[in-house]
Amino acid sequence: MVLRRRPLLAGLLACGLGPARAETRRFRIAFANLDETPGVTVEGLGFTGPDVRRSFELAARTLPVEMLYFDNAGDPARAIANAEAAIAQHVDLLIEYNADADANALIGRRLTESRTPAIGLVHPLSGAPLYGPDNRGAGRIAGRALGAFAQENWPNEQVLSVLIGDLADAGSAIAERIDGISSGVHETLPGLQFASLDTGGQSVRADALLTKFLQRQRGERILIATLDDLSAVYAKNAIEMNRRQSDCIIVSQGLDRNIHGGASEKKEIDPNNRGGVVLGSVAYYMDRYGYDVLPLALRMLHGEILPPRTFTRHTLVTGANVFREYPPFDMN
Repeated sequence: MVLRRRPLLAGLLACGLGPARAETRRFRIAFANLDETPGVTVEGLGFTGPDVRRSFELAARTLPVEMLYFDNAGDPARAIANAEAAIAQHVDLLIEYNADADANALIGRRLTESRTPAIGLVHPLSGAPLYGPDNRGAGRIAGRALGAFAQENWPNEQVLSVLIGDLADAGSAIAERIDGISSGVHETLPGLQFASLDTGGQSVRADALLTKFLQRQRGERILIATLDDLSAVYAKNAIEMNRRQSDCIIVSQGLDRNIHGGASEKKEIDPNNRGGVVLGSVAYYMDRYGYDVLPLALRMLHGEILPPRTFTRHTLVTGANVFREYPPFDMN
């Protein structure tokens, strides 16, 4: 007796359960990273190039993409060469992370000529939609948090404010963060002036600089905005050494591992750190960029027109919500 299986197989195929189901197309996407040199941080925050790349590697595991990776090494000429190499390999889309405007203009022209779609990461790329932080908005979140804290905890008291970080950085991102912090604080404390402590790009200097400031200013409540998390850590050390925990509060920018720690690292922002001088840090999520950018790339490749700019989500992370944003285990 011969079993007749053809009707069953046909039924399975009709339901989409058989081997003949069409496979989802896989796209070849290139990511040219800003700088993967060990120890080099990016955008004035505590994230590194490898942090950004790792987010793409992890995000790509569940998406129909084949990734090609390039390291621009902070060199505009190398960025141009990497873009040319990606075009030569006929990638479906290039994600370009390069800070040099002239190089990005040339890369944009070559991509247009070759009809290669692209997304600019953090820094504008000619003819391409941009994904990156809202620096002014992130600063405003920090400023509002400081102003609200003073209004709630130190009403009718004399309050001073201090800005700590690499203030000599001529980049527009730093200027926008500073402007946002100032405008955010002034929503509740309109007459407040900021003292500036410039670390010159060396976060460790925040300790000595703030110590000198605290020794000159006694009896005032002090709001401290730091432009990076490592400066916040050193500022906290100065406050504790000078026993000023009761009249100082810090809000930082970045939310990198310097401030939220890892699975077994010391955490400055932690639900158990009650009464700590670090109120929180505004998250930039640079270690998760891949999870946001690759879906945008796939939308483009399926014919969708993206808005000219897509902003990173920013939120103030404190001890109350840090485990929701960065649970105390390796999320990845």
